[in-house]
Amino acid sequence: MRSYLLAFAIGLILSWVLTPYVKKLAFRLGAVDKPNARKVHHTIMARLGGLAIYLGFMAGAITCMQLTKDVVGILVGGTIITLVGIADDIFQLTAKAKLLGQIVAALVLVGFGVRIEWLNNPFGGYFYLDYLSIPFTVFWVVSFTNVVNLMDGLDGLAAGVSAIASVTIILVALQQGLYPVAVITAALAGATLGFVRYNFNPATIFMGDTGSLFLGYMLAAISIYGAVKSAATIALIVPAIALGLPIMDTAFAIARRYLNGKPIFQPDKGHIHHRLLAMGFSQRQAVIFMYLISAGLCLSAVLLTEMEGIYAVILLIVILVAIFIGAKKIGILKER
Repeated sequence: MRSYLLAFAIGLILSWVLTPYVKKLAFRLGAVDKPNARKVHHTIMARLGGLAIYLGFMAGAITCMQLTKDVVGILVGGTIITLVGIADDIFQLTAKAKLLGQIVAALVLVGFGVRIEWLNNPFGGYFYLDYLSIPFTVFWVVSFTNVVNLMDGLDGLAAGVSAIASVTIILVALQQGLYPVAVITAALAGATLGFVRYNFNPATIFMGDTGSLFLGYMLAAISIYGAVKSAATIALIVPAIALGLPIMDTAFAIARRYLNGKPIFQPDKGHIHHRLLAMGFSQRQAVIFMYLISAGLCLSAVLLTEMEGIYAVILLIVILVAIFIGAKKIGILKER
């Protein structure tokens, strides 16, 4: 069996088997999510489901990968961000404490040599970041970590979108011969899909910040790992487009709050999934619709790897125009 298939299978099976036990542990530790005005669920739900994703991923990655310095760095950083998520799910950390934990986890990657040191110049050669390498890497990791965290608003949404993005990265990695990237991403995809079995509507457990922070962090770390292995910025662009849905949702949320004179970090009910529910979609319909959007963006990301020059620019412009039109249609910039 190819190593990436084995990594996927281990992650899937272990996450599937462990999730019910993690649910019991969550209730025992008090890691539960109570309903309120912003949330769409109406009963107390167990959080901490991301712990099953983490354990499934770690088993798949450690079993199937050579533990080089950069891989160890990703695993250590992933462990730190998981601990931050567990602490938040149990004790409700402040926003500053969570941000500090994310920065520490990002700096672990830098310390192990997993960093963005250059970007491709479309006209040839590279842009070397030099002293900007560390802050740019930290910004990249923290941004990815938070966009997935902010998308975790409906049953199965963040986990499903992350799984779709992971499969896209696997396909591109195999296409470009980046087998270590394919293996580590396969472990992540398998562990995430194993959890979706319990998280899709009607969910019996939430991933909590343990899961959303971990998934965002790992996708960021894997994108940098791919860039290091391939010496190509496309390894960064593909995950960014594959996660285009949570990224654009976060960007529009910031713009909406700014335009309406609200604090940027103040939660609201103006996210894409809130708008879809207000338009009459059921939870399941809204999530499936957003899966389809993510799949379309992922297909665009795969096509982009086959394009060069003006054709790639045209595709990116088409994607941005489609996003703007869609956002305008559902009124995502308007205060509800």
